Amino acid sequence: MKLASTTTSAGATGPSWVLLVAAVLVSGLLLAGPALRRRHPVVWWLLLGFPVAAFRVMRTWRPLMAGRGLAVSRRPALMVVSGLVGNGAPPPQPRVPRRGLIRPTCGGFVLLARLLPGQVPEDFVKAAPAMAEDWAVHAVRVTSWKPGVVRIVASASDPLAVPRVPKQRGPGHLLRVAVGVLETGAAWVVDLRRVPHWLIVGATRSGKSTLINALMAGLAPQHVALVGIDCKGGMELSLYGPRLSALATNREQAVRLLAALVDLTLDRMSVCRAARVRNVWGLPDKERPVPIVVIVDEIAELFLVASRSEKDEAQAAGTALIRLAQLGAALGVFLVVAGQRVGSDLGPGVTALRAQLGGRVCHRVADPGTAEMALGDLNPDALKAAQAITPEQAGTAVLASGDGWERARSHLITEAEAEAVAAEYAHLTPVLSELHVEAP
Repeated sequence: MKLASTTTSAGATGPSWVLLVAAVLVSGLLLAGPALRRRHPVVWWLLLGFPVAAFRVMRTWRPLMAGRGLAVSRRPALMVVSGLVGNGAPPPQPRVPRRGLIRPTCGGFVLLARLLPGQVPEDFVKAAPAMAEDWAVHAVRVTSWKPGVVRIVASASDPLAVPRVPKQRGPGHLLRVAVGVLETGAAWVVDLRRVPHWLIVGATRSGKSTLINALMAGLAPQHVALVGIDCKGGMELSLYGPRLSALATNREQAVRLLAALVDLTLDRMSVCRAARVRNVWGLPDKERPVPIVVIVDEIAELFLVASRSEKDEAQAAGTALIRLAQLGAALGVFLVVAGQRVGSDLGPGVTALRAQLGGRVCHRVADPGTAEMALGDLNPDALKAAQAITPEQAGTAVLASGDGWERARSHLITEAEAEAVAAEYAHLTPVLSELHVEAP
């Protein structure tokens, strides 16, 4: 009898200790919350912020869907009324879109929702501001995931206000660079192996140069050749002079450099054909040529013409860029083309080149035509988001590809840091004699 009493007492004490320990842990997290949020925002969000936000979503999902007209009655209205009159039964609960698992991100959460018959993604897009208000988050964005399903992404705070992505240390993955932060709080990664060619547009002081600096600084520690074309006298890309295998500072040099790059690409094609492989990545490591990343700053300087001779140069430059874009991805040559203004008025070559640049980044632009050229053929929602960027949001950009679109911001690389990076990794600069661009 005494033994049974002791066992019962121990069993009752066990849950008490568990509750006490849990209470102490929760109290500690709440007390340390402000400091944890300042120093380790991701940890704070996963431990405290996300559980609270997920509870809000679960608690408000049904009334939110009903309030925004996204719920559907289970029975026709006349049947519901007759049932109430006949036997006083409560009205049936309406059907709401089925919600998937709420998954945390670095600074928010994401979930999928299945549309009810007759609904379209635009119905949920219109409800996004109400979702953000009810869930007490900074913003909610709704995109189509697949037929009948939408993807709902919530950001607890504005991660673009102060990008927290650490600068890349060491070489990392080849041709893959973390250049900033996405609106979801995740790292903004430019992967040239996945999306080989990019178009970057933006007005003065919009963040375009900051993005190029971040990309160059991330590529500098890697075993790649960096080639610059800066027809504004090299004012932008000369910062990376020690790390560049070649730099053209005027259109005449640019035409010769681009022609040399085309010849180099054709030579690589012959090597792949002889080895019976479809691209340079099929070659053995010791035989694989070094990847080349070509950065073209201010594309308009290549295409603007004032005389017949300049027209011939512009046409030659445009043709060479289009050939590099068509052939380069498989042969280890990648393009990053940037400009303040990109429009069809620069000539048909610009439109043909744009079609080959699968990755697009649009900062704040001075004219709507440039945003249309950058994003209009990929996603109308991305175009609207880019046109909504204000001068106060310097650095904010909309990036788009065939996979969708995101708002993002690159992290700052100062001129002093750019020069330091170029000097630190100057010994990695490949010597490519075939790209010599000096006047004969």
